[in-house]
Amino acid sequence: MNILIKSATIIDPRSSFNNQVVDILIEKGVISKIASSIKNSHKFKELVLDNLHISQGWFDSSVSFGEPGLEDNETLENGLKTAALSGFTDVGLNAHCSPVPDSKSHISYLINQTKNNIVNTHPYGSLTVKSEGKELAELFDMYTAGASAFYDYKKAVSNPNLLKIALQYVASFNGLVFSFPDNKYISGNGVMNEHITSTKIGLKGIPALSEELSVARDLQVLEYTGGKLHIPTISTKKSVELIKRAKQNKLGVTCSVAIHNLSLSDKELATFDTNMKVSPPLRTEEDCKSLIKGLKEGVIDLITSDHKPVNTEFKQIEFDHAENGTIGLESIFGALNTIFSTRESIKFLTQGKSLFGIDDFPIEVGNKACLSCFNPDTSYDFTNENIFSSSKNAIFLNKELKGKVYGIIANNKLKINYE
Repeated sequence: MNILIKSATIIDPRSSFNNQVVDILIEKGVISKIASSIKNSHKFKELVLDNLHISQGWFDSSVSFGEPGLEDNETLENGLKTAALSGFTDVGLNAHCSPVPDSKSHISYLINQTKNNIVNTHPYGSLTVKSEGKELAELFDMYTAGASAFYDYKKAVSNPNLLKIALQYVASFNGLVFSFPDNKYISGNGVMNEHITSTKIGLKGIPALSEELSVARDLQVLEYTGGKLHIPTISTKKSVELIKRAKQNKLGVTCSVAIHNLSLSDKELATFDTNMKVSPPLRTEEDCKSLIKGLKEGVIDLITSDHKPVNTEFKQIEFDHAENGTIGLESIFGALNTIFSTRESIKFLTQGKSLFGIDDFPIEVGNKACLSCFNPDTSYDFTNENIFSSSKNAIFLNKELKGKVYGIIANNKLKINYE
């Protein structure tokens, strides 16, 4: 692919052209020239977009699609198209399909189905057989097949000895274990955060304690075993404090936060909108502030859309019985850009790749073109017209967002929404 990008503002602290408005010439997928003005001598395709900004490619560490088995929610093909049009060059693919990927052949299938795509897919293998939490899956075999981490998606590792053995085992090949923070004996059948709003509207609550007990236990196990532990999508103030202390003690722990847990509180559930039903649940405004602070201080390593398409028949039902989850790829940049400056937002969307063995490509001559393209200044109401996913369960539906994503350039391909 050969293309000339015209008048783009580069946002990349690792680039010598950071904050400059330049033309970028890409030949066969590699940046061949960057200058204030480049003549199109070879009549290459030109990319000219309003207020175009360019950064290194974005990474989302928690994305679910459904295929194989749950194609009614989303297919791999359309899911990756959605990721590209949402600005993501790399996605961590959760073990949320049927059957779950708990063997070498399952991981090989996912890699083969997504290879040669513009978006790089990094599949996670299930930590346990069938994600049932009873015995470890074929971790090393999945690792050799290309699994980037091991995660029983949205299921807590209830047996601490199993977590201990997993951490000790994967340390031999520098593997990464996820442990979703939820003590089911505490959260029980709760459907939203336990606080004032849950009492007012009469929905069964999920105490913050259910997450915090799990985080505290997992950190104690990690202190004993060593290795690398990732705690996905934390949601409470105390979780931030516990992980901050663990990092100060040099434990090998990382964590992420979902965009909706940063910007929306449990007060949103007063309307019984099932799009607001997520796991972990929306917490208090105080929790939101603590999570934002934790992200700024570097306690939280990654921000994710926690993208999970859910078929409408499992959302448009009574709140107690509705399935957890929201799509978020299409809205994460616009939501993040309303909380932080654009440069901070880009920092959060591009950091953390090294945890999963993903290469960075600073915007410099000679490097592969792995770029996200966007206009950070456009404000709009997020509607169904902005959704590319097959499922429409969007937590930010009808919310005002700031920042339009055009698409990406990666793997010698271009995917741009010109509308």
